Amino acid sequence: MKMLRLRSPSIFSLNQEMQCTVRLLDDSEISCNIQRDTRGQFLLDHVCNHYSLLEKDYFGIRYVDPEKQRHWLDPSKAVVKQMKCVQPYTMCFRVKFYPQEPIKIKEELTRYLLYLQLKRDLNHGRLLCPFADAAYLGACIVQAEIGDHDADEHPADFIGDFKLFPKQSPKLERKIIEIYQNELRVACRFSC
Repeated sequence: MKMLRLRSPSIFSLNQEMQCTVRLLDDSEISCNIQRDTRGQFLLDHVCNHYSLLEKDYFGIRYVDPEKQRHWLDPSKAVVKQMKCVQPYTMCFRVKFYPQEPIKIKEELTRYLLYLQLKRDLNHGRLLCPFADAAYLGACIVQAEIGDHDADEHPADFIGDFKLFPKQSPKLERKIIEIYQNELRVACRFSC
C-alpha cells in the first residue's frame, strides 16, 4: 500500500508579496515588491526603467549567498528560488561586463554607470592594474569629479581627499596630480 505524502504549506503563498531592495552604483537603493514566481528579468527591467536606461546588455543584478559568494541573478529564473536562503532580498545592480570598445557606447548614462562601476572596482581592489595605468585612471576620476585643475582651488595635497585605491601611496598620489595637472588638461583642449 502506497502512502501519500502531503506537502506542508509553502512559507509563501503564490500571491504573497515580498520586498526586494536593489543597491545602485551610486549606493542609493530602490525597492519593489515581488511575488514567488517573479523572474530576475523583472528586477533588471525595474532598475533600468528607474534610470531610463536603454543599453541594458552590460548590466545585471548580483546577490551574495550565505557563504559570501557573489552570484548573478539569472533573468529567466524566479528570484525566490535563486535566493532561497538569502533574506532579506537585497541585491546590487552592477556592470556584468565592460564593453570591448567603449567608444561605441551611445548613451551618456551608460558611460556614467560604467564609470561608477570602474571607480568602485578600483576603490575596492577588484580591478588591478600597473602603476602607470592606476595613476592615469586616478587622474581621469579626479578630472571627472572636479573638472580642470585650478591652482587657486586645489591645494598641493588635495588628492588625499579622494579615496581612489585601497593602497593609495603618496607616490601614486603625486603621479595622479602630475597627470591631472598637465596631461589631462592638454588632452581636453585638443579633443574639444
